[in-house]
This record gives sequence, C-alpha cells and structure tokens, in this order.
Amino acid sequence: MADVTIWICATCGIEHPDTPAPPSRTCVICSDERQYVPAAGQSWTTHDALLAAGHRVHVEQLEPDLFAVRSEPEFAIGQRGLLVRTEVGNLLWEPPGVFDPAAVTALRELGPVVAITASHPHLVGASISYSHALGHVPVLVAQADRSWVLRPDPVVQFWSGTHPVLPGATLVQCGGHFAGSAVAHWAPGAGGRGVLLSGDTIAVSADRASVNAMRSYVNRIPLPERSIRRIQQAVAGYRYDRLYGGFDGQLINTGAEQVVAASFDRYVGWLSGQLLPADEDDPHADPRGVDAAAR
Repeated sequence: MADVTIWICATCGIEHPDTPAPPSRTCVICSDERQYVPAAGQSWTTHDALLAAGHRVHVEQLEPDLFAVRSEPEFAIGQRGLLVRTEVGNLLWEPPGVFDPAAVTALRELGPVVAITASHPHLVGASISYSHALGHVPVLVAQADRSWVLRPDPVVQFWSGTHPVLPGATLVQCGGHFAGSAVAHWAPGAGGRGVLLSGDTIAVSADRASVNAMRSYVNRIPLPERSIRRIQQAVAGYRYDRLYGGFDGQLINTGAEQVVAASFDRYVGWLSGQLLPADEDDPHADPRGVDAAAR
C-alpha cells in the first residue's frame, strides 16, 4: 500500500483525507461562496513542508488560564487559536492549520486537552492532527455543519444547541456565518466577568469598538435580519465582559456584551432602512452619517 499524506489546502489551511496524491478537485471549503479559490488556482501543502518552510506554532498567555496558540508566520486564513485551562482539563479552540510537535509539548505542559473545537468550518485548522497527538481527544463539530467535515475521523463528535464542554465553558450554537456557527462562553474568564470566544461567528470590527456578522466576510455577503437576531438571542443568556475574535488584535477588552447588542441593533437598522446616510437626500448634510454625533 502506498504511503498516504495529510494534504492541506494552502488557502484555508484545512486538512483533507489522507491519500497518496493531492486531491484532484478544488477544496470544497474554498469553492463555496463564503470563501474563494485564488486566481492562481488550487494548491496543496503538507505539515512537513510547512515546518521545512519555517512555520512554527507558539503558545503565549493572554490572561490567567487563557493562552494564544498562533502560527508564525501566518498560514492560510491565519486564525489565532486559544487554549482555555480549567482544573479538570483544557479546551483547544480553533487551532492553526500548521501542526507543530513542539506546540503539542507546550500544550501538554498546561494540562490535559480534553476537547478541540472551532466556531465554524473555516477555522478548524489541523484539529485532527492535534487530537491524535494529544491522545485522540474529541474534536467537537456542530451537527448542522456535519457535511463540512473534510477529514473524517473517529475522534469527530457532533453536538447541537448548547454543549457544556468543561465546567464554566459552554459551546453555544448561534448560526449565521454557517448553520452551526458557534461561540464558546467561558464564565470564569476576565476575572469572573465572563469571556466570549467568538471566532467569526461574532467578528470584531477593525475599530475594536464594534462587531459584525456576515455570511461571507471575504466576498461581502451580508446576513438577513433573522440571522442577526438569532445570534443575539443565542448569546443573550450569557454574561460576558470581554470578547476574543478569531485573529490577533480582535479583542473587545471590556463592555463586550453591550457592544454586541448595540452593533447588531445598528446592523439591523441599516438592513431595514431605519438608518440612512444623512447626505442621501441632502448633499449639504454631515457626510459622516446618521450616527456621527454618537461617536
């Protein structure tokens, strides 16, 4: 039997089935309207090739019991993973697409990882490889996103609705970006004020003072009002003061619960036409728009 290889899409960083040769088709994640195949076409890589090219994964503390897990240099989508540490085990959230054995050692030193998961199919990274290296721990995938599992494996377990993955850490299905898009609520985080790990389900905007949600970020496809309201309703019962998005710099350090509510109300206001540019009918109006005075 020919040796098989874990093939990784160089655009999204997601592992595909182990085969002797690269997949003959384009990555189904990147072919979907929420993602893209580069103009140069589909390309594939491997974990060995990424390590040979100098990619490494580093683990760094962000706050007590929360650690960044990031690939340097960035690879593919470039998410910054997170590790939540508890007294009974740890949750690995959105690991990078680079699998680095040295990072496995660093993760083990922080305690046993008991589950791996992500907010949605774009950010699962090398979840299966990390699971195997960490003792074949469960990789949790929302049932609604079952068809997007690109590297099927016995470690994959499905959930829906809400899932208390660890004491004080709960997965919450919100929908929106994908049907199974989820956040992780970590009640002890931020000194007991609560933290939301949101990935791209609730994305931190460039101003770091607002959030948004879209069907596709790269292709600029919005969500309808019902989807935005569903996300709001899903997280409404959880208290949190801090929110970590899926990438470095995406942080609402305090007041995150209020930021999410206000941002989504604004989103719906623009969708519904309740908010309009101030200069739409009056060319002499303040060009900053209807909410300029509130800034």
